[in-house]
Amino acid sequence: MKVIGIRGFLVGFAPRPALGNAATFIRRREVLLVQLTGEDGTTGWGEAFNAPAAAAALIRTRMAPLVLGQPAEAMGRIYNAMLGTLGYDRRGAGMMAISAIDMALHDLAARARGISVARMLGGALRDRMLAYASGPFIAEGPDPYGAYPAQLDALLARGFRAIKPRVGVAPRADGAVMRAMRRQAGPDTALMVDINQGYTVGAALDSLRHMEEADLLWVEEPLQPEDIGGYQAVAAAARCAIAGGEALASLAGFRDFLVARTFSVLQPDMAVCGGFTGFRRILALADAFDVPAMPHVFGSLVNAHAALQMGALIGARRGGGPAPYPFIEVDVTPNPLLTLLGPVEPGADGCIAVPDAPGLGFDLAPERLAPFVTDHWEITP
Repeated sequence: MKVIGIRGFLVGFAPRPALGNAATFIRRREVLLVQLTGEDGTTGWGEAFNAPAAAAALIRTRMAPLVLGQPAEAMGRIYNAMLGTLGYDRRGAGMMAISAIDMALHDLAARARGISVARMLGGALRDRMLAYASGPFIAEGPDPYGAYPAQLDALLARGFRAIKPRVGVAPRADGAVMRAMRRQAGPDTALMVDINQGYTVGAALDSLRHMEEADLLWVEEPLQPEDIGGYQAVAAAARCAIAGGEALASLAGFRDFLVARTFSVLQPDMAVCGGFTGFRRILALADAFDVPAMPHVFGSLVNAHAALQMGALIGARRGGGPAPYPFIEVDVTPNPLLTLLGPVEPGADGCIAVPDAPGLGFDLAPERLAPFVTDHWEITP
């Protein structure tokens, strides 16, 4: 199935209220969605996260000629050709552009065969994954954690058995809110926290000390993403797992962190690290270091479905909590780009089904994106 067209959709929305974390308040969320079209009209979707406009420019100027006219099933050869365009920048927007194309190639190739991506890549190891709620988020104003008790009750009522709130206001406040959440959630709910790169080493260690009684499954991204020495210090002192990797893009970047023994849970984002091809390379590296890996997800339904397909291919690892890894992250904030085709909710067992439909497992008409599109382009041979 040769690729005969590439369409790009820069889509976004303004969350209400703004989503707070330790580093910033998110007032605008944007992603690049890429649709590849095959000779018979079959299409495949991919997504780029964090630098969508820059990724779009690189696709249009550098990568489109490497994709158009090529068979979608040649994704490995195309991936290597795209890597060759990056020059000095192997950790930023270039890898995000590659991520979107690689994801879409896998979707297109699997749809052309009438099978899921997981089946195309060797067969799913599971048909359900434990869902963890990505939230609550810090609120603006004098009581940043004030809504957490009510939001936690709502998430538990929705069936979530694992919950990851944002913390990082101050170490003592972090400890107080997480101890309260543990009492409220009970001993059988997995609690993790995400600090979103917001602390220095000293503050991170102080926060971990205050949160220790909350019996956390992991603490995610307490420091800036390339502070290897800082992560070594935190990992050596922590009594729970340290997680991260969503902001890393290159294979070499993951290698450096694994060699330094920083993370005990690895979280590559498929919209950042090179799509299916990039993630599978990182997964092999993680396996060599005996570190569990699972996809980070915080974008649209495209990346969420890709993460489910990838998660179905990852071997089970017992890392604690109510089920073996991998888990699947679910954005529980109002996100119309995630719920374009309906709500994303765990079942009675706290899990989400892995679709076995062709490709990534969904059918998306581009017209559904219209309310959110800020830029649209198309390239043909």
